[in-house]
Amino acid sequence: MKTIILSLCCLLLTATLPAVAGEPAAAPVRLTIIGLVHDHVRGFIPEAIKRSDIQLVGIVEPNQKLCEKYAALFKLDPKMFFPSLESLLAKSPVEAVATFTSTFDHRRVVEECAPHGIHVMMEKPLAVNMEHARSMEAAARRGGVHLLVNYETTWYAGNHAAYGLVCSKQAVGDIRKIVAHDGHSGPHEIKCAPEFLDWLTDPTLNGGGVIMDFGCYGVDLMTWLMQGQRPTSVFAITQQIKPDTYPEVDDEATIVLTYPKAQGIIQASWNWPRSRKDIEIYGQSGYVLVPRKDALTVWKRSEPVETETVPPPLVGAEADALSYLAAVVRSEIKPSGLSSLEVNLLVVEILDAARESARTGRRIDLPARAHTQESE
Repeated sequence: MKTIILSLCCLLLTATLPAVAGEPAAAPVRLTIIGLVHDHVRGFIPEAIKRSDIQLVGIVEPNQKLCEKYAALFKLDPKMFFPSLESLLAKSPVEAVATFTSTFDHRRVVEECAPHGIHVMMEKPLAVNMEHARSMEAAARRGGVHLLVNYETTWYAGNHAAYGLVCSKQAVGDIRKIVAHDGHSGPHEIKCAPEFLDWLTDPTLNGGGVIMDFGCYGVDLMTWLMQGQRPTSVFAITQQIKPDTYPEVDDEATIVLTYPKAQGIIQASWNWPRSRKDIEIYGQSGYVLVPRKDALTVWKRSEPVETETVPPPLVGAEADALSYLAAVVRSEIKPSGLSSLEVNLLVVEILDAARESARTGRRIDLPARAHTQESE
């Protein structure tokens, strides 16, 4: 009898071991998409619906025709679409929002979400100007939520490997010059959707043309690589090479950032024969180039032969935008670096100065410290 009881006890203990020894699986983050007028949503939706750490609970878009288009494209239940955030919240709780509106509407989205405690990730850039950016920062602070900015280049393994060599290991000495190239042949030329073109080529809704669309990539990377250091001055030149196609906004831009002991040059274009997003980092004793997202070229004075390597893929919370968002919502990590609000407030300040420089033809000197609402 004792043997039978002992065996039963062992069986019961064995049956309960997985629950005791293993951590329970975290519930998926309840995510909503707001806006369908940004073409990047086409790549985002299929990724979101196949994840186990994310549950897409709804899509907010007032344009019924766009809702029908995306429902058919991704075989989504029409009941997933809502005309407003409030109508969705009446049926389902939401923890985080991914925003695919115009840049001008980012402010409205944040101000709607923050009072509900909903974290917001938006497609780059953060805002059309510093007035919007500061209002968003204040709303997020009042609501106790995080604001994240999603750049495609944030998830390039090459960029992170370059940061490790240049900033963490000081492998090429202090940075002296950074050159970023970001652009393609133009949104009209690559056949962006009409709803995307409508606001992307509007100086109010986008804040500008290519200076905002592609200029923000280089400014974000430079701010990160320069450890958040503020440039002392900004100078920019913009052109309308194709005024018949883009009559209201610039389609070519060059931004020069001056630091006490370094320079940054951002070349942004809607006129290049092919798409490119690459960066060159020159230090005192060598250089690191990221010609593609998964490639790295390094030259050091002490080892005068260039080496070309394939950096390891990004993993964990750093692997992609959805993994990062989920980790932030679960308080597993604190936002920092390329996606963070701190970095992107400076990005918007620099872009504001760049547009003013292009408008006036003058160099814009930046104050040593940004004026904030807290300092008022």
